[in-house]
Amino acid sequence: MSLDDPVVITCAISGAIANRDQCPAIPYTPEEYGAEARRIVEEGGVHIHIHARRPDGTPSYEVEDFVAIRDAIRREVGDAAIVNFSTGTVGVPVSKRIAYLEAGRPEVAALNMGSMNYAKYSRTRKDFVFQFVFANPFDEIIELLEAMRRLEIKPEHECFDLGHVGSLAPLVDMGLLEAPLHADFVMGVVGGVPATARNLAAMADNLPTGAHHWGVIGIGRDQWMLVAAALTLGGSIRVGLEDNFYLPDGEMARSNGDLIAVARRLTEELGRRPATVEEARAFLGLGVNEPAA
Repeated sequence: MSLDDPVVITCAISGAIANRDQCPAIPYTPEEYGAEARRIVEEGGVHIHIHARRPDGTPSYEVEDFVAIRDAIRREVGDAAIVNFSTGTVGVPVSKRIAYLEAGRPEVAALNMGSMNYAKYSRTRKDFVFQFVFANPFDEIIELLEAMRRLEIKPEHECFDLGHVGSLAPLVDMGLLEAPLHADFVMGVVGGVPATARNLAAMADNLPTGAHHWGVIGIGRDQWMLVAAALTLGGSIRVGLEDNFYLPDGEMARSNGDLIAVARRLTEELGRRPATVEEARAFLGLGVNEPAA
């Protein structure tokens, strides 16, 4: 990737952890997801990452909720955005995750590339707000990859640490992955890689040899620093209410569209060009089945 490449602007529309007590703009119902998708596309987003929820806001891993949300987004924006389903869960069987991929057939599905401690720490309390082990063993990664290959869904490799980037090479060698790879570096989670520009560059440098696409996912208020770093290094970017509620001035976003508008403005101010959805599909390798380098 280079500074001449178009920037794929992704939006993580809701996440599965935060609720409206924390941010009133988080969508719960399919209709609310659809309205948010419209705002995202109008502001220049071309790739929408989905965690499903029930209409009361609780997280869901049921086929009917993923399909209802997908359908609502398609009614609002048609093919103007790439739809991406998360497969990241704790305690949900792989078979259940494959079931909603089979029913929903997203173009892309996020795939976590390794296990880790996952936590949020409070300096005020001197204690963890929450902590758990986020288990993603190789056997589950391979089972999900095999399903994605069968369903012709492009994996998005979410890497929370440098070792997760290193986990890509064996899967390429096994013939389970095909170029171009599509990796996103998740930075700022306690237990994962700290959010610094140097660490972002190191993660990009450790991708397997070949022409691959990468972007950054900054968690919390470090998001905007990481967005600027990724744009400067030639990468793509993700923002959205899953990752961060706040605009650079500290004001809470009123919608995902507010965050996408800032991301687009920063892209243009740093001399980069936001990708069209057609460019994004080509750049992410959707439909491309070439041997990995």
